[in-house]
Amino acid sequence: MSLLRNFATVGGATAASRVLGFMRDVMIAGFIGTGPVADAFFVAFRLPNLFRRLFAEGAFNSAFVPLFARSLEEDGRDGARRFAEEVLAALFWLLVGLTALAEIAMPALVWVLAPGFTDDAEKFDLAVLLSRITFPYLLCMSLIALTGGILNTFNRYTASALAPVLLNIVMIAVLSMIAVLGLDASHASGMVLAGGVALAGVVQLASLAYALKRFGFPIRLRRPRYTFGVKRLWKLGLPGAVAGGITQINIAVGTIIASTQAGAVSYLYYADRVYQLPLGIVGIAIGVVLLPDLSRLLRSGNARAALATQNRALEFGLALTLPAAIALIVIPHPIIDVLFQRGAFTPEDVSATTSALAAYGLGLPAFVLIKVFSPAFFAREDTTTPMWFAGAGMVINVGGALLLAPILAHVGIALAGSLAGWVNAALLIFMLWRRDQFVPDAALKKRLPLLFLASVLMGAVVFVGWLPLSGIFATGTLAMRFASLAGLVVAGMVTFALFVQLTGASDLMGYLKAALNRRRARKG
Repeated sequence: MSLLRNFATVGGATAASRVLGFMRDVMIAGFIGTGPVADAFFVAFRLPNLFRRLFAEGAFNSAFVPLFARSLEEDGRDGARRFAEEVLAALFWLLVGLTALAEIAMPALVWVLAPGFTDDAEKFDLAVLLSRITFPYLLCMSLIALTGGILNTFNRYTASALAPVLLNIVMIAVLSMIAVLGLDASHASGMVLAGGVALAGVVQLASLAYALKRFGFPIRLRRPRYTFGVKRLWKLGLPGAVAGGITQINIAVGTIIASTQAGAVSYLYYADRVYQLPLGIVGIAIGVVLLPDLSRLLRSGNARAALATQNRALEFGLALTLPAAIALIVIPHPIIDVLFQRGAFTPEDVSATTSALAAYGLGLPAFVLIKVFSPAFFAREDTTTPMWFAGAGMVINVGGALLLAPILAHVGIALAGSLAGWVNAALLIFMLWRRDQFVPDAALKKRLPLLFLASVLMGAVVFVGWLPLSGIFATGTLAMRFASLAGLVVAGMVTFALFVQLTGASDLMGYLKAALNRRRARKG
């Protein structure tokens, strides 16, 4: 049950971050809408995040955690601290150099990520300026990935899980200042938002450094040296960066293609934010918790327990993801309507974003499966195989987007990303099964079909409920629309919970009783 408890810790913190993130995005939608300032800011915000996922979080999730776990087991805390400091030195100075080069070459980077902006010189120049302001965020977040990986290896997930909450708190404060100053959708509002991103990175890094010091494992910046540990990290991290950052690569490709269509970058951004809520709560929680757990179990030679842990992670992930995916597919309109339709975000924007959200919903389970099965490779220090599979998915994404965008506009880009996710997930599952590193147990074989049926039934209930309420979403007040959406969500949750409990797809009552008993035991 410690696995589920850790999932709950990370998932709960991620949920809090995503709720605040929605508040942030609702404010952005209301103040700057989907116009040129919004497009420029979203590209500027995406650029450091793309590099972060490719060269920092992806590499560390796949390479640093297993190597740090091995160093901790073989060399103790002192040896692990020495390894962490060697990595810190190499990472810090590499990122300083990368940031300096990026600041100089920013026009070229923006052109690569959003070539369609060149048709509007003013929007292109604004995107370059905002990207120069936001790019130092990469340095902070990469160091956060390092400190968070250390804490997670020691089974301390709270501090790193709460770090994204600080980002959204800072951004909400900055947006509130924009509202007070009355900047609206001006270039000045874009500059203030970009500055808020950079400030948030500093605040997040300071919080993680404090948590590491409080835990009693502070690390200091050394002179960089190309040691054996750094060499091994580089060897594993390079393919791991590609494999771990495949989602961001696909999003970047979509941004490049979408930049040729007015408003398409913003439509995909807002749809992605909604779809990232369940993916973040479930997928990120699984990825963060599963990798150190599998690394510890495999290092100790307990392969049977590692398989059981993987099966339970798969069951847990799909139990939460399948109903969310069905909901995004069958009722995307009321979700986008309630969250974003106000101020500069028009009904036409709702319609365009709704279609993209449904397309993303088709790929949601695939991306959670990737989060479940990738750690099985990374924990065995195999980052090359996922890299090749990620590459295959990227080819599907690029080809699909180029073929579908002229026909379906931005919706084709979202569909191509979902298809790429399914190809990547299928390849991971097949290879693990072939290596006998994924063996479904009896409980998993019984529960997965029932979970799928429960999700479909829930989808039918919310869709039938949506039909008589569609008029409210067309003409009703925000309060009426919000209440209607809340009713649909509650009806879906109740339907799903009843079905899985009655069929035995999941013993919800058993989990609740066990949790209550543990709490009583701690109090006693």
